[in-house]
Amino acid sequence: MSRKKTKIRLYVEADLSATAEVLLNDKQVHYLTNVMKLNSEDEVLAFNNRQGEFLCALQNKSKKTFYLKVLSQTRAYEQCPNIWLLFAPVKKDQTDFIIQKATELGVAKIMPIITTYTISDKVKTERFIAQSIEAAEQCRRVDLPEISEAQSLEKVLNSWNKERILYFMDETRQAKPANKVFAAKSPKVAILVGPEGGFSEEELKLLRSLPFAQGATLGKRILRAETAVAAALSVWQALAGDWREE
Repeated sequence: MSRKKTKIRLYVEADLSATAEVLLNDKQVHYLTNVMKLNSEDEVLAFNNRQGEFLCALQNKSKKTFYLKVLSQTRAYEQCPNIWLLFAPVKKDQTDFIIQKATELGVAKIMPIITTYTISDKVKTERFIAQSIEAAEQCRRVDLPEISEAQSLEKVLNSWNKERILYFMDETRQAKPANKVFAAKSPKVAILVGPEGGFSEEELKLLRSLPFAQGATLGKRILRAETAVAAALSVWQALAGDWREE
């Protein structure tokens, strides 16, 4: 009996190897059987953030008990570029967009930052993790971004590893364009995008005084916070990330 080919990808926490069997939880079973309408023997691609991606066959032991039987490895584990995103949380839907697009654009670490003008200090890390997993499933990542707890901008800057360049998006246009600033030779990079109201004068003064921080602009138009995140990450990936042709 030939198995139905499918592009459905699923993140699992269990180890994956050539002969592994992964028991699925109720949520995963519902998604595969009720939402995606898969049957026993249909194929699923599974990954676990450490061992790569594997082709699996859906198996059922009973009406409600399903598991994945690993057939073969399809991709080795690889990590996205060592770029971090620092962002000020905005409204729920816009923050969801930021988490999703940062994951799709290959960010290694996502750090919610509380600034003077941050409009939302309700940071639900579990929700962010769920959003990033869903985005990774859809964009074929085999790794997941690390998501940290929210911290104040001042606290983050005080403990910053000075070996990592911090590019902050400067709406005042007192900095050079991002395509002139982002450097391909920097192995450790972070991009900081402020809130809808921008950075305060005190925050800008502090950022401009730091030897590891460098301002960058994204053109003449003022972008929404979530648009600025996607734009900045896209420019960096094109100039210095894994979008470049080797």
